[in-house]
Amino acid sequence: MRKAGVLLPVFSLMSEYGIGDFGASSRYFIDFIREIGYKIWQILPITTIGAGNSPYSGVSAFAGNYLFIDISALPERLLTASEKESLKINSPYRVDYQKVKFNKAKALNLAFDRLDEEDFSKIAEFRAENKFWLEDYALFMAIAEIRGTDWINWHDKLKFRDAEQLKKEKISLKDRIDYYCFEQYLFYTQWYSLKEYANKRGVEIFGDMPIYVSYNSPDVWANTDIFALDENLSPKEVAGVPPDYFAEEGQLWNNPLYDWKKMATTNYEWFVERIVHSLKLYDILRIDHFRGLREYWAVPITSPTAKVGEWKQGPAMELWKEVYKRVQSPNIVAEDLGIIDDKVVEYLKETGFPGMRVLQFAFDGDKGNIHLPYNYDKNTFAYTATHDNNTSLGWLYELSPEVREGILNYLDIASNVWGIGGRECVSTKTMAQEVLSSVARVAIMPLQDLTGYGADTRINTPGEPDGNWEFRITMATLDDIDVGYYRYLISKYNR
Repeated sequence: MRKAGVLLPVFSLMSEYGIGDFGASSRYFIDFIREIGYKIWQILPITTIGAGNSPYSGVSAFAGNYLFIDISALPERLLTASEKESLKINSPYRVDYQKVKFNKAKALNLAFDRLDEEDFSKIAEFRAENKFWLEDYALFMAIAEIRGTDWINWHDKLKFRDAEQLKKEKISLKDRIDYYCFEQYLFYTQWYSLKEYANKRGVEIFGDMPIYVSYNSPDVWANTDIFALDENLSPKEVAGVPPDYFAEEGQLWNNPLYDWKKMATTNYEWFVERIVHSLKLYDILRIDHFRGLREYWAVPITSPTAKVGEWKQGPAMELWKEVYKRVQSPNIVAEDLGIIDDKVVEYLKETGFPGMRVLQFAFDGDKGNIHLPYNYDKNTFAYTATHDNNTSLGWLYELSPEVREGILNYLDIASNVWGIGGRECVSTKTMAQEVLSSVARVAIMPLQDLTGYGADTRINTPGEPDGNWEFRITMATLDDIDVGYYRYLISKYNR
């Protein structure tokens, strides 16, 4: 079935608490795109955030981002109306993470102190169902409140997870462990309620799973045997990618790498569990940096950039054989952007998963460029842009006049109107039509392309540590969308 979708992170939604959440605005947005005809809402990872507030550097591969919890939905006995009012933040266009983190933590701690026996009974059920990851997460976070998240600097009995020491910590930190379980109970209860709301209205949630995890995380601390670490539990090599069209210096991510040989001895249990968990969270799952499961770029721990490194063998199809034992037909999309060689192309064919095509990458002068719409195949998710790209209008503005003129000629856009932004943006409307009319099974546009916005609304600039993941919409933003035009295109091209 041909479909169309909109890309917008949860944090970009409207709310009175400084960041998008799982409350009324998310439901309004679902209804809004559904009325236009969109059947997919693509979001970024909703797990806990880490360095630079990036959803791709989360503190946990499983725990949800508490900033997305809708505190307005908490009952009066847990948080009073006056307390909710005092926690509101006037920041409609950008996320002020410092204020949001402080206020959300304050609200949740107030609510936790007022829980009753019935609440704890429900939380106990949730803990039992999520024991695989939740207990380590809660213990890690409770210890981190005292010692920081740099677990490599904890004393040896904690760092190496001495059994007797862990028992002592669980007793002394019981209250804080209970708090973090409460936090996750709220997150997951609200998330699954929102997902059910979307599904009942014919909208699928398209989520994202980063391939790697943060070193300073319960995932690594509790599973050191499946990561490439030395005898002191420090990384031997770290993750990244060599130079490509996203970054001239390459991207040095500094995530610890998996020890796939060791993981194979357990039939990749931890990673399979992570995929199965993610497939429950979302209707469609994008796996970021998919090629890393076939071959991955290993950067020496001493290298200041990702220019230096070597490709190493990943688990390839052996991993998916184990996944298929749990999920017969996983609805997965492979992020196959960047440096892709014949081995990775063949690997993608073996899996049968659709890849991605991005219109902004189509215009290098090569008629065989796979991102040109006439070269798409049906098993593709086609985009005007992704969260790592500039907005399409911003992208056109930053091109040289000569390159831009060639693209405008291809798109059949008059040179005197291409730069008009907003509701009447000819450029982004034409680019949307290119992907919507293509043979690709799914066509997706970032919301900023639907509104014809420029570079100031960009979500992320790879390689830039600051100023990302902050863009927010307002009701006026949605008014800038030519609803009739996109409804017409979706109908015309049977999306």
